[in-house]
Amino acid sequence: MTTPTITIIIPTFNAHNTLDEALNSIVQQTYTNWEVLIMDGLSTDNTLIIAQKYAAQFSSKIKIQSKKDKGIYDAMNKGIQLAKGEWLYFMGSDDTLYEPTTLEKVVALKELKNNDVVYGNVTSPRFNGIYAGEFTPIKLFNQNICHQAIFFNKGMFKTIGKFNLKYKLLADWHHNICWFYSKKIKKYYINLIIANYGIDGLSSSNVDVKFENDKLSIFFFNGFKVFNLSKLIEICSEIILNSKNNNNLHRVIFYTMSRFMLRKIRKYKTKNN
Repeated sequence: MTTPTITIIIPTFNAHNTLDEALNSIVQQTYTNWEVLIMDGLSTDNTLIIAQKYAAQFSSKIKIQSKKDKGIYDAMNKGIQLAKGEWLYFMGSDDTLYEPTTLEKVVALKELKNNDVVYGNVTSPRFNGIYAGEFTPIKLFNQNICHQAIFFNKGMFKTIGKFNLKYKLLADWHHNICWFYSKKIKKYYINLIIANYGIDGLSSSNVDVKFENDKLSIFFFNGFKVFNLSKLIEICSEIILNSKNNNNLHRVIFYTMSRFMLRKIRKYKTKNN
């Protein structure tokens, strides 16, 4: 097998109800220079039986690793380490590629040569259709880009880093913030549906409390050079309000820093008006 253009990383755990359909949507692709890494977390159902069936048929293209992990993002990080492809794509075990020509259309894009991240759309009954178009810094503040819509150049992870395991359900949103606001990362939106998004996705039915607690500070520090002053003041003010009555040392420190930054921003705004 030649070096694959695309590595598709699929974290699995007890996914026997959906994995067959997910893998079938890959092997039916008209573009064939891909590899699949099934990163299993020691499933106790028939997940591995289904995976092994496909691996036996596509032995040079589908690999299985079944080991204890710390959750979906740990499995994705381990997949990054093993990936041989130039471009990485993370797919849920209950997702499917939108149509047989999806990978062919993505690989044909001339923009792949000049960008670190290329993203499109997904479709799902959960979103009542297509989600979610081209993103702006403000739009990303309010909603996430589905990882099922994104193709990452592998080298991007050396610049931005891998998924932060601190966030059990929304590490992909945190990661999206980091690359989207970085001046080191070139990104491009394509008006193309990439995948059918699984309606029972983990992050769609649960709350990542840790991420929600950190969200404002994550956006503030990553978006400082991206947001306009009025949006920064809005974020900073909300951070101060949310941190004011919390005795946690981290929040007390951040509260102090935020008040200082708010004064600086207001002074800058007054000076330049």
